Amino acid sequence: MKKKRVLDSYALLVFLEKEGAYKRIQDLLSAEDDPVFMNAINVGEVFYILSRQRGDRAAEYFLSVVLPGLPIAVLDNSFDNVMEAARLKAKHALSFADCFAAATAIRENAVLVTGDPEFRKLGRAVTVEWID
Repeated sequence: MKKKRVLDSYALLVFLEKEGAYKRIQDLLSAEDDPVFMNAINVGEVFYILSRQRGDRAAEYFLSVVLPGLPIAVLDNSFDNVMEAARLKAKHALSFADCFAAATAIRENAVLVTGDPEFRKLGRAVTVEWID
C-alpha cells in the first residue's frame, strides 16, 4: 500500500542543506511507490529562505533545476484550499505557511514530514512523521 507524504519547508531545507536527518528525506524521495507532495506556498517559503541565505541566484537554481529533478508533486491552491489553511490558522498558533502544509496533508490523507516543533500545536489534527 502506498504511503503518501507531504513535506514542509523544514524537511526540504534539511534535505537541500544536507543537515541532520537529510538521509531520511533522501530515502523518502527514493521510495518510488510512495508519492511525495508539497504545497506551492511551502515551495515559495523554501525559495525565499534560500534567497535570503544564499542569494537570488541559488534560489532561482533551486526553482529551475533542483526542484524539477525531485520526485515531488507541487500542489497549487484553490480558494477552498486557502480557506482550509485559514481555518487551521484560526484555531492554532502556527504560521500561515505551516497551515498550508498541514491542510495539504489532511486533504491528501497523507503524513506530514517535518522536524519543526511548531506542528506539535496541531495535536492530532494531522499525522506527523518526525525527522529529528
